[in-house]
Amino acid sequence: MRMYDLIMKKRNGGSLSGEEIRFMVQGYTKGEIPDYQMSAMMMAIYFRGMSEAETLALTMEMAHSGDLLDLSEIKGVKADKHSTGGVGDKTSLALIPLVCSCGAVIAKMSGRGLGHTGGTIDKLESFDGFQTAMTTERFIRQIHEIGMAIVGQTADLAPADKKLYALRDVTATVDQMSLIASSIMSKKLAAGADAIVLDVKTGSGAFMKQEEDAFALAREMVRIGNGAGRRTIAVISDMDQPLGRAVGNVLEVKEAIDTLRGKGPEDFTALCITLGTYMLLACGIAKEEQEAQALLQDAIASGRALEKLAEFIEAQGGSREQVYDPSLLKTASITEPVYAEKDGYITHIKCDEIGICSLLLGGGRETKESEIDLSVGLVLEKKKGDYVQKGDVLATIHANDRAKFEAARARFLGAYTFSAEQPEKEPLIKGIVRE
Repeated sequence: MRMYDLIMKKRNGGSLSGEEIRFMVQGYTKGEIPDYQMSAMMMAIYFRGMSEAETLALTMEMAHSGDLLDLSEIKGVKADKHSTGGVGDKTSLALIPLVCSCGAVIAKMSGRGLGHTGGTIDKLESFDGFQTAMTTERFIRQIHEIGMAIVGQTADLAPADKKLYALRDVTATVDQMSLIASSIMSKKLAAGADAIVLDVKTGSGAFMKQEEDAFALAREMVRIGNGAGRRTIAVISDMDQPLGRAVGNVLEVKEAIDTLRGKGPEDFTALCITLGTYMLLACGIAKEEQEAQALLQDAIASGRALEKLAEFIEAQGGSREQVYDPSLLKTASITEPVYAEKDGYITHIKCDEIGICSLLLGGGRETKESEIDLSVGLVLEKKKGDYVQKGDVLATIHANDRAKFEAARARFLGAYTFSAEQPEKEPLIKGIVRE
């Protein structure tokens, strides 16, 4: 078998067999197939596409290219959740302990963020002493003991995907649906969960700007998950403005805690309940949506969800006191409001621009080597559809550097659009994909 022949076959519109895809992925991972040939293959796939069978085969080969987490000794259905990401997306911080407090078993590997704010692992490290690295044995033992664990991804989890993504990133072949779906799902499958709920974002702050593209990606990933024998459901949710009100690591942690206390923003709370509902259904803990919603709401009202977060933070070396008293978390030295410069309804918020504000403050990474300032960020006081008068507070900026504060403030003011007409309210949940 020669890579040259496979490139020509795909270039001419043919379908690769499972054996050919195995040869390609294994050869590239081992360094036997050079970058220039794999680049040619990625471009051929970009223009010719892949069938469902090819996409599933590619995903499974990438998932099996490194470590596979074996969770078989843990009783029950093991669940996982993945978000395609966005501005203010702190969902795992509230959702995972919430669902776990209802009886679900959660084994989750998460990453660090490259961009606007940190990833789930960075945000969890806002808690003093929190540890994100542990052995597989300890990971499984903790799940046995408290029902959940969240750790950083190992270097050997789907290494073929890591190598392929780096190549796609520099060859203009990232935005191809089958390649995106297989990249995401290879890591989810390697992490060993039986049930996977996907939060696929759409809007100005999402990777998929157009709703139809988000639905297409959701369908592709659900097909892969179900085809691999995992119960997979996708929720398509709005990311045309920041999720909740907090953008920035510690600030998002505080908002997640507020949500588990029943005092979180309406949109963020609704998303957690929606995703939690489908996780409980996928795990078999609830049979109907109303039953699942009632379980989740009771977990918040009774305090069980917050207690589960405290238990989880303590189990991984963090301070449970900071869960019950978030004022003990890191704070920025500068906390100042940004005022509206005109009257009107807020008709649009450039979501990406709000994310860049956080990045300018030091709340995100521009490179893998960048150091994150966990205490900085923004808290939005006004969002889309709200009416404001000149002088009203639009947001509060948390900073540790005056020059960075001024740069973020100027950028922030340019992200808001005002009108005399109130805009129509967009639904938070755009749809559900099950097959």
